[in-house]
This record gives sequence, C-alpha cells and structure tokens, in this order.
Amino acid sequence: MIKITVKCFSQVRYALGIDILNLEFESGTSTSQLEKFIRGKANGKLDGISLRIALNQKYVPDETELQDGDEVAFIPPVQGG
Repeated sequence: MIKITVKCFSQVRYALGIDILNLEFESGTSTSQLEKFIRGKANGKLDGISLRIALNQKYVPDETELQDGDEVAFIPPVQGG
C-alpha cells in the first residue's frame, strides 16, 4: 500500500467539498486511476472538465505510477475574469 496526499483546487475543491485528501492505494496505481477515483467521488460535478495532473509540483503524463508519499494536485483550466 502507498499513501498519497491530494490537494484540491478550484472546481475540484468545490466538487469534493474538501481541500486535502489523504488516501491509500495499492502499489502500481497510476495518476489516471487516481483521477478516475476522484471523478467518482465528485458524483458528476467534474464531468466535462479537463484536469491537468501535478505530481510533487510538476506536471506529469496521465499514466505516471504513484509512489508512497507523493503529493498530487488536479489543476482545472485557468479561469479568466
């Protein structure tokens, strides 16, 4: 098992109602599997919203394997105003 921290920003924070999640997953879990999990917890509130994935403060491809202690952030599109 690995432990990761997910930081929630903007629409992700709104959809989940939380700033930080501490989660445990099986070794070998990828960032895309984590995204699927997060979208499931959002109950459709993130449908149609593209998210970039930052792993330990660097953008990574979708199929990056997570490691114990990783910090993940899902970054929604920049909003203007």
